Amino acid sequence: MRDGTEMETRRYQRLETFRPADRGRSRWVALLWQMVQALLLAPSPHFCHGWRRFWLRLFGAKIGKDVVIRPSASVHFPWRLTLGDRVWIGDEVRLYSLGEISIGSDSVISQQAYLCAGTHDPSDPSFPTLLPPIHIGSEVWIGARAFIGPGASVGDGAVVGALSGVFKHLPGGRIYRGNPARDAGARPTGAFRE
Repeated sequence: MRDGTEMETRRYQRLETFRPADRGRSRWVALLWQMVQALLLAPSPHFCHGWRRFWLRLFGAKIGKDVVIRPSASVHFPWRLTLGDRVWIGDEVRLYSLGEISIGSDSVISQQAYLCAGTHDPSDPSFPTLLPPIHIGSEVWIGARAFIGPGASVGDGAVVGALSGVFKHLPGGRIYRGNPARDAGARPTGAFRE
């Protein structure tokens, strides 16, 4: 105190004032999803892709045809997930879909990649949750253990190398490596016969 008045104390975070973000469904639906994922999806055999697609759709995910999802992959809120046709989700991939995550057709998310559609506002002491969406285009390859941050996007046909970090928009048709991911050149295209 100075001259009988209180001085304002500067704080970076006051977690007692934190309020969780909107889940988009009730907490009971979120809890039921966690149980289904742990008890019915995680122990399912690798070849049971249809089983996992069924449960994700039942909980609101929009999933195209012939999608491959490994049993060890996890989805936080399936009702905020959109997958195009023939998307492959690898072992131990984490789709932290607090915000919307969309992945275009013929894209591959390799093992242990982490797509994080949620963060906090570091300038607000109440530490509010922010839900910037993630968009992955079509024919994209996200390498093993890559991190795709909140609000990031990857254009059609791009490759994000293993262990790379993406925190902004990456244009399509290019190869990116590093943390943060940097342009490493054009992605070659090949002839395709239908």
